[in-house]
Amino acid sequence: MAKTAAPPSVLEPQCPSRLVLDRIADKWTALVIQILAGGTMRYAELQRAIGGISQKMLTQTLRSLERDGLVQRTVHPVVPPKVEYSLTRLGRTLIEPLHALCRWSEKHLAELQANRALAKAKAVAAVADPSAH
Repeated sequence: MAKTAAPPSVLEPQCPSRLVLDRIADKWTALVIQILAGGTMRYAELQRAIGGISQKMLTQTLRSLERDGLVQRTVHPVVPPKVEYSLTRLGRTLIEPLHALCRWSEKHLAELQANRALAKAKAVAAVADPSAH
């Protein structure tokens, strides 16, 4: 009797699905997908829309997304060349989950910041008074 392969699980250390999770969980990927959800854009438009991303990071992110089949790069044969980026069918399947993650981040930002500030204050207090433990 043939042994069937176990389904992919990101909890397994050698599972290639971890590479996929690493790609889509990246902050720049989430932002590129969110911006391209609005439609096709040129490189400079993307860079302006994503505040704080360097040219190097945008280029790396777009290349990775293109390699994974999530973004399509279209070069129009004009002078100077016109290059546009858009989501593929597969890339569009990420819009909803990544939008949800972005909304969650925005909704819980104040609570997360308060927790960090409290943890920092406790750490500072522990250093100032080691006997308080």
